[in-house]
Amino acid sequence: MEVPRLMRGYGVTMTETTPAPTEAGTAPTRTRKPRGEYAKSKETRTAILDAALEVFSQSGYRAGSLREVAERVGMSEAGLLHHFRSKSALLLALLDHRDDLSRARVDFDLPDGVEALRALAELARFNAAQPGIVELYTTLSAEATAPSHPAHDYFVNRYHYVRTSVTGSFERAAAAGRLADGVDPGRAAVATIALMDGLQVQWLLDPESTDMAEALHEVFRSLIRGYDLVGIENALDVLDAEATPDGESAPRRTEEPA
Repeated sequence: MEVPRLMRGYGVTMTETTPAPTEAGTAPTRTRKPRGEYAKSKETRTAILDAALEVFSQSGYRAGSLREVAERVGMSEAGLLHHFRSKSALLLALLDHRDDLSRARVDFDLPDGVEALRALAELARFNAAQPGIVELYTTLSAEATAPSHPAHDYFVNRYHYVRTSVTGSFERAAAAGRLADGVDPGRAAVATIALMDGLQVQWLLDPESTDMAEALHEVFRSLIRGYDLVGIENALDVLDAEATPDGESAPRRTEEPA
């Protein structure tokens, strides 16, 4: 029996297969694997995802091959397919992982729309610590404009979700009297998303002179009355600690004096 599963918030349907019920109406008993086997399988899947991230980021989805991914983790292509049943399943697992990272840091449902937009800008700072993820997203979003691409529907639905969510944040800012005169929430949301995508490309090409988070904050200052960064240092410390494997805050780059 096929059970649909929504890709957590972005409206993209994936499927999981569950055992069919027995005649008595109960699911058959599953044979449990030893705990050590589960841990090993999880480690292998993580290694495959890391390798796929490198391959798809560098070569794109169409040019990147499962054989190359398998070679990077020292296994056969058949062994890789034991963990991910197809190339498209591997791709969707990667995109799902990227979304998990983003959703953990931005709550679009915050009552204060300005706070939600601040968090969105700071997400760009966290992304800068994950260059492979940024490169993957940038490469695949361009490829996926073709309807035949396996991630086409994912990106169509994802843009719809993000556009709706960011529009809601601007609308709440407007309701609180914080939006500048003449700013339309919907158009501001479209412009914000386009800015984020464009900044990612610029950052990949020239990371030293492109500060994605600060560029977003600067634009929000022109759109929102009284936009400031009060309390943002605490948020930065949290993001830095989460982005550092040992949990210690990573040093932040300071701007050179003008």
